[in-house]
Amino acid sequence: MENQDILSSTALMGNVGEPFLLGFAVGYFAKKMLRFLLFLGGGIVVALFVADYYGVIHLSDSQLLHFTDMAANAAKNSSDFLLNRLSQFTTKGVSATGGFMLGFKMA
Repeated sequence: MENQDILSSTALMGNVGEPFLLGFAVGYFAKKMLRFLLFLGGGIVVALFVADYYGVIHLSDSQLLHFTDMAANAAKNSSDFLLNRLSQFTTKGVSATGGFMLGFKMA
């Protein structure tokens, strides 16, 4: 049986560092995309309010709340998918998931 040092730099980088960096990159990207989609969605809602004000369309509160609920569920499912996928990189996915959380918190 081969003697392996689990605290060596190569073992740590492969088992902790690389999944952490991957998770960090995915979390950072997810945060930026979420901010962009919220900006875009806000612009669409303002355009709908203006169109409703001028009588071009009729927008009810229930329609707007239903659409918002669908968008929130889609965002939650997307984040659950990313976290589940990242957790497969290491035994418990701690370093990749931790990197995702830190990357999502940045900026």
